[in-house]
Formats: sequence, C-alpha cells, structure tokens
Amino acid sequence: MKKVKHVLMLSSLFFTVQSTAQVLKTADSLMMEGLVEEAKMAYKEEYQSDTLNQTCLYNLACVMAISGQSDSAFQYLYRLMKINPTEAPLADADLANLRSKKEWQVYEDKLVNTIQTKYDHPIADEVYARKLWELNARDQRYYREIGLIERKKDPSDTSANQLWNMKRQINSENLQQLEQLVRKKGWPMKTMVGSTAANAAFLVVQHSDLKTQKKYLPTIKKLCEEREAEWQSYALMYDRIQVSENKPQRYGSQVNYNSKTQQYELFPLEDDKKVDAWRKEAGMIPLADYLAHWDIQWPEKK
Repeated sequence: MKKVKHVLMLSSLFFTVQSTAQVLKTADSLMMEGLVEEAKMAYKEEYQSDTLNQTCLYNLACVMAISGQSDSAFQYLYRLMKINPTEAPLADADLANLRSKKEWQVYEDKLVNTIQTKYDHPIADEVYARKLWELNARDQRYYREIGLIERKKDPSDTSANQLWNMKRQINSENLQQLEQLVRKKGWPMKTMVGSTAANAAFLVVQHSDLKTQKKYLPTIKKLCEEREAEWQSYALMYDRIQVSENKPQRYGSQVNYNSKTQQYELFPLEDDKKVDAWRKEAGMIPLADYLAHWDIQWPEKK
C-alpha cells in the first residue's frame, strides 16, 4: 500500500507542475497579445495557489506596473526580494513606469544593498551598474507593443512606424550616454558590474549604427575570450554586422518582417549545415527552436 501511495503522490506532484507551467504559459500568451487584464487575472489565480512561485511574483509585478497599479507592483517586488533578490527588475522595461515614482529609488537602494550583502558584494562598481540597468530598461521598451501591432497585420495601422521612430531616438540617446560612461570607466565587464549590466552595454551598441557596432565588436570578442562577456552577445552582433553589409550571417540570429507576405523571414546563412554547431559553441539554442518564436519553419521546405 505504501508503494502505491508513493506513486500517487508523485503523479499528483507531476500534474501540479504541469498545470502551473500551462497556466503561466497561457498568461504569458495573453500578455504578448496585449490582453493585460486577462493576463493579470491568470497570474493572480496561479499566485493564490502558490505564493512562493517566483516567476508568478515577478510577472505580477510587471503586469501591475504596466497597468498603472504601482503600489501593487512594488508590493510584489518586495515579496520577491525576500525570496530571491536579483538585479533583473532594475533592468526590466516592463517596470519602466515605476522609475518615475518616488518609491523607486527606495526600492532600488534596498534591492542593491540586499544583493550586495547576500552574495558578498558581486557588483564592484555599483554606480556604473545602476546607470547600465537603466539603459537596459530604456533599450527594451516598446518591443512588445511593436510586435503586437505587426502580428495584427493591418496595413492601415502606421503606429508601429511611429514606435520605431521613438525607438531610434531612444537608441541614439542611449548610445551617447553609454559612450560617455565607457570613456570615463572603460567597457563594463561582468566582474565589474555583473552580467545584467554588462549585457546592457552590448544591447545599446547592438541597436546602434553599423560604424559603432564594428568599432566595439573586437572589444566584445576579447572580453568573451577573457570570460568577461557572453559569446552569445558576440554572435548576435557579428550577425547584425554581416546582414547590414549584405553578407550571409553565421549564427542565424537575424530575421526580417516582410510586409508583403506579412511574415518573418530568416536572412541568408553562411552555412546551413554548420549553423547549429556554431550556435552551440556560442551557447545558443538550436536554430529550429529559435525560429519557432517567429513562426519560421526550419529547415525550410524545398
């Protein structure tokens, strides 16, 4: 009897995990489609069944911030801080609305102090890191909104172009700020500012002009070799430069939205037989799995 009971308990646990994953997946899909209130209800329902679910806590904070419920957003962020303090909220575009609130500085200070104390001061240059986290949040703004508009496939809707124009202005301002910081402090390394802040510098350059990308690519490669940057960052920028120069990409990271077919398409590859091996070396998921996010089938049908 004990043996049977043990099996039943395992089955019940598996079912719970599966159900939790499905609920969160559904809520994430609702967010991607701009259904904020529906997503909020789904996250809340799951949170009520598991108040220690970190993913749910984090997403609830984000959806509350997006919908203008800043008090609730901060409550969830503080609860998350007690369970698992990380710098992720400080760099998240979904929480950008909270930065204009007076409570933000208090929250940021407490979170940074908690991280520094708990993990034996992993952030050597805290001032530099804080500026980079903010640049990261600014860099990632409006992508979900643009994707939502593009997926609606309405030729008469020009709001995506307006958002892209805003993005270009933000990107230009971010680059100016980053280059001022780099001139003063040098390129940010993981051991200097942590992985999240270091990646922010890459994102700003990745979304800049071709000349700037080519200027910093050797620096990023050198830091990857020294384990101070991520090879995936190098791969993404390498591909971006190749595509900008009308050359085939190596890692398959770059896609383009075709307004005529209203579908995303993969830019040409350097070698479709070696692409997954190159991606694996850079710590990237298989190309087919990556392209599935863009509804692109790989390998392509002949």
